[in-house]
Amino acid sequence: MSKASTSLQNRYDKSAKINQIAEQLDVREQKIHLKGLIGSSMSFVVKSLFTKSENPYLLILNDKEEAAYYLNDLEQLINDEDVLFYPGSYRNPYQIDDVDNANILLRAEVLNRINSRKKPAIIVTYPEAIFEKVVTKKELDKNTLKVAVGDQISIDFINEVLFEYEFKRVDFITEPGEFSVRGGIIDVFSFSNDNPYRIEFFGNEVDSIRSFDVETQLSIEKQKKISIIPNVENKFFQEDRESFLEYINPKTVLFISNTEGLFSKLDKLFEKAGVAFEKLSKDIKHSEPELLFLNQASFIKKAFDFTVVELASKAIFRTQKTFEFHIQPQPSFNKQFDLLLNNLNDNHSNGIKNFLFCSNEQQAKRFHDIFESLDEVNFESIAKRYDTVVMPLYEGFIDEELQVACYTDHQIFERYHQFSIKNGYSKKQTITLKELNTLSVGDYVTHIDHGIGRFGGLQKIQVEGKTQEAIKLVYADNDIVYVSIHSLHKISKFNGKDGTPPKIYKLGSNAWKILKQKTKARVKHIAFNLIQLYAKRRLEKGFQYKPDSYLQMELESSFIYEDTPDQITSTQDVKADMESDRPMDRLVCGDVGFGKTEVAIRAAFKAVDNGKQVAVLVPTTILAYQHFRTFSERLKEMPVTIGYMNRFRSAKQKAETLKELAEGKLDIVIGTHQLVNKNVVFRDLGLLIIDEEQKFGVNVKDKLKTISANVDTLTLTATPIPRTLQFSLMAARDLSVITTPPPNRYPIETNVVGFNEELIRDAISYEIQRNGQVFFINNRIENIKEVAGMIQRLVPGARVGIGHGQMDGKKLEELMLAFMNGEFDVLVATTIIESGLDVPNANTIFINNANNFGLSDLHQMRGRVGRSNKKAFCYFICPPYSAMTDDARKRIQALEQFSDLGSGFNIAMKDLEIRGAGDLLGGEQSGFINEIGFETYQKIMNEAIDELKENEFKDLYPEDETIEKEFVKDIQIDTDFELLFPDEYINNISERLNLYNELSLIKDEEALLAYEKKLIDRFGPLPKQAVSLLNSIKIKWIATKFGIEKLIMKQGKMIAYFVSDQQSDYYQSNKFHKVLQFVQTHQTLGKMKEKQTPNGLRLLLTFENVKSVRKALELMEML
Repeated sequence: MSKASTSLQNRYDKSAKINQIAEQLDVREQKIHLKGLIGSSMSFVVKSLFTKSENPYLLILNDKEEAAYYLNDLEQLINDEDVLFYPGSYRNPYQIDDVDNANILLRAEVLNRINSRKKPAIIVTYPEAIFEKVVTKKELDKNTLKVAVGDQISIDFINEVLFEYEFKRVDFITEPGEFSVRGGIIDVFSFSNDNPYRIEFFGNEVDSIRSFDVETQLSIEKQKKISIIPNVENKFFQEDRESFLEYINPKTVLFISNTEGLFSKLDKLFEKAGVAFEKLSKDIKHSEPELLFLNQASFIKKAFDFTVVELASKAIFRTQKTFEFHIQPQPSFNKQFDLLLNNLNDNHSNGIKNFLFCSNEQQAKRFHDIFESLDEVNFESIAKRYDTVVMPLYEGFIDEELQVACYTDHQIFERYHQFSIKNGYSKKQTITLKELNTLSVGDYVTHIDHGIGRFGGLQKIQVEGKTQEAIKLVYADNDIVYVSIHSLHKISKFNGKDGTPPKIYKLGSNAWKILKQKTKARVKHIAFNLIQLYAKRRLEKGFQYKPDSYLQMELESSFIYEDTPDQITSTQDVKADMESDRPMDRLVCGDVGFGKTEVAIRAAFKAVDNGKQVAVLVPTTILAYQHFRTFSERLKEMPVTIGYMNRFRSAKQKAETLKELAEGKLDIVIGTHQLVNKNVVFRDLGLLIIDEEQKFGVNVKDKLKTISANVDTLTLTATPIPRTLQFSLMAARDLSVITTPPPNRYPIETNVVGFNEELIRDAISYEIQRNGQVFFINNRIENIKEVAGMIQRLVPGARVGIGHGQMDGKKLEELMLAFMNGEFDVLVATTIIESGLDVPNANTIFINNANNFGLSDLHQMRGRVGRSNKKAFCYFICPPYSAMTDDARKRIQALEQFSDLGSGFNIAMKDLEIRGAGDLLGGEQSGFINEIGFETYQKIMNEAIDELKENEFKDLYPEDETIEKEFVKDIQIDTDFELLFPDEYINNISERLNLYNELSLIKDEEALLAYEKKLIDRFGPLPKQAVSLLNSIKIKWIATKFGIEKLIMKQGKMIAYFVSDQQSDYYQSNKFHKVLQFVQTHQTLGKMKEKQTPNGLRLLLTFENVKSVRKALELMEML
């Protein structure tokens, strides 16, 4: 807590009025009325009262949003251990399938906390949550399994109990209600905790308990005792329920923000439940609404037994005491900072202390800068007149009695203030890129030396009486190759075009080798041209922009949302590029709706501020218009002129725009690909922004290259085209990725459904009920009217509009505008909307025949919804999976898996896999990719680029003198020691393969230690084979460093083969000198000799009696 914040809270803690109220609250069943608490003053008062009291508090606010804001305030003021959020569990009564798991988790946590003997807490809630009855204490106790360290229980017993609680047994747990058993370890995800528990047994005794993270499967903290609770909303708990007020501690103090509102809401909800109950089919027994829900009468009856504090302007209960506060709301300054400054000065001279609450350090600095620029003379004295507190607050206020004024930054800057509810468990993205590349038996794999074969699984093989684990690959004529787990890096999954099986190679034939060489030559040729272009750009001088001006600060502070960390870094990257004298070439990848446009607007303004013109290139007509609106809206306070060009503008308007451009009267022009035409002349173009880059063809881009050789270029995209992705990964462009969603965005709930009128009706009416709007995408113009008619028939009250590309331009534009302004509820349209129509109020989208769209299109369209703080829904209407093509099915499944925010990048990667990786470097080499597989292609490409960097383009890439040259890229190890993870240690084969894979990628000591810790954490102590395996990795590192190409450890001997090329620089390097010195000083240990092999003379070093891996490691470490 900062000093300012503490001094403010002390004022409340010491206030005489607060102390009087606190005394009153200790009287049981007392009814009190507190009048005039405005905004966050309530948070401060509640905090002071709570710290003085021994009793738990229950705050009932008007709705979920308000509850969340006060929750955040109190979490900041007290801590987040003792302030709990108690949400409702479903959206509509009796729709059990609509239950939100995250909410159930939060509810169970609260119930559990009330039950436990921890110190009292503040529970923040709202009517919908109180309306649902809860499990009785008795029932919950009966169904809670308590486990503590040192207990004597058998694993089988826990296993049985968990089955009784309807927990599912799985291999690795990902969500509440699952458990897994591995050896002496049980993992279980209880409904009462954010993270699952790992219980380790020693025989029949509980040895340790710790919570762990679902995603990494690593431990978080140790626990002494835990309780495991089943899903409290489950069917078998429905018999016996009580109201939340009966469940909580009778000493609890109720704070009700609006009693009248609460009562009427309870009745409304109860009525709704009654209606829903009537509609249910009578065949299945459903509990009556009285058993599950609470109405006004029963709430009031129970509330009499509690101490109640009412906060509304008039009290409903008969109150014994009324306390009045004299508090004013924060005045509105309309972003006029001189008014703010005067107000702060007035307050100061009237003896009122000023506090400015900022959501982050940056904002606090912003105030400082703005005041400085307003009044440079008296700046020092101004700074003493207010205190900044870095802590987001819900709403500012002026307390006249305590003489404090608390203002919040988001009200001053008029931005949207966002709340965050601890989402105890957001469905973790269990499918990751790692898993897209996991192998299963029968998959095609590419082995860099042998070509394409099929994967035959992990196999145990006997090498001279010792067990080893190897990967079995099957080649043409059923030839089999066993690949040791040390050479995993040579294998990769084959990702080519779909459906057509690749050619399987014969072992030992030359075909594969030739193909590899051809590919390499080809890649080198393409890469050569690209790097040349890049080199040319690096050497050119671009325009060097000046640092940010005062106007730029003003623009950025008026952004209505809070910048996410990634957005801040992207903006800084872009500015740094503009301020350097090399032309910028940056790709900003950010998911749909993650604020890429804002980054672009800031860059554009910076260019205009420096007297340059900006061109914004967009793929579609509508988007040009939309961007024109966005830019105009954001820059309306600034001295900037903006124009746009698309096919809807008349010839006269176009000519006018072109003229203004050439004369330099127009600062920013937004347009479709017409902008690259010859007749478009700029007076002084400084920045080119390309939006939704994945939509442009190669030829438009090549035309652009000619315009932009020395113009700064900023490219925005959500699903980067493979080629650009590759390019950035190759360091030929700079890449900024924005992955953090803006706070308060929910993942879009994605459902794949058949065409079902009832479902369409329900979803549309649900959306309209919460004042939202709906997109319905139907890509056939022929029947678009019928579809609109059907919607009108299903939802008679809805206002439906139709939009498609064959309409007259003006009309379409008006239609879009009307929809954006909320003049109708449902827009039935062709894909014309996917390209960036931004309607924050639309939160449901249907896509008819979704199987006919490409992946990035679907992702873009889905991104049209969920742009505000409401939960969004997306329905893909498509025929059953069996009737779709393979490609289509894979696409839809990919989208279902990546419903999370920020998954555009993953989708691009998945797309690469589905389509085959197309042209990574240009239009022509996709044939090769299909022949050798995507990953191998990447390997060859990276090799080719490295070679170019070392030879042809030596001067372009400065060489690091410090880094020693690698003489050996990869080493072959041959051994008869047992190096593997035994079955009884890790029994899941694919997990074992994953772990081997991960191990093969580890490059340094630190990572190896982390890996070892992770294994012990997840599977228990390491068996000796595993220890040897980890040691062999260290041996591998040392050997590669000393130029050893092949290492054989068999029958107690260790033989090391050195670099085979006798002309290699290696034999002149100091590494080799060290080896020679070692041999001279330790002649007893190792002997060096030359040996004639089929491949010519080889130099080898032999060590005798190496009986263990540890011994081998010791010898290696002596080198």
